[in-house]
Order: sequence, then C-alpha cells, then structure tokens
Amino acid sequence: MKTFSATPADIEKKWIVIDAEGVVLGRLASIVAMRLRGKHKATFTPHMDMGDNVIIINADKVQMTGKKREENFYWHTGHPGGIKSRTKAQILEGAYPERVVLQAVK
Repeated sequence: MKTFSATPADIEKKWIVIDAEGVVLGRLASIVAMRLRGKHKATFTPHMDMGDNVIIINADKVQMTGKKREENFYWHTGHPGGIKSRTKAQILEGAYPERVVLQAVK
C-alpha cells in the first residue's frame, strides 16, 4: 500500500459559513483552525494548503466563559513605552469585533 500525497490538482476547496452566535470562543477557534488547515479531510497532506475557506458571521455575539471578557489583549507600537491594551469586551463593542475571533484562531 502506497502513501497518498496530495497534489495541487487533488485539492478541492469549499466555502464554509459558521454562525458564532452563542458559541464559546475557544471551541469555535479550534473548529475554524481545523477547517482552515484541512485536517478534517481524509486526504490531508501537511505540506499542502488543503483547508477550506471559512466565513464567520455574528462574531460580536460570541460567548466567553469565566472572566475572559475582562482579560486584555496587549500589543506594542514599536516606540519606547508604547505598550497598549484593550479588554476583549471593548474590542467586541468596537468597530471590528471579528478581531477577537481572529486572535483566538491565530
């Protein structure tokens, strides 16, 4: 029996729409990461981009357990003393609530 290795001609990408309303953030992130990588397919090949394209709707209505809404995201501007932070609740209420989901999947 030979080992199957996918070629670019074998790859078939699908579009998947996921509704994030009422779903816990970590569980959603693990499902999306698996779909993006393509590990749910029987023809998974690690060195090829086998994953599907994922669209997430209602990202602002995602659920978090415990006190995770009050936890901070930190980033640095590159200047001395340039560390900045926002809580997940502030980001979800802002203009780009999908950034919380993107960071969790990352």
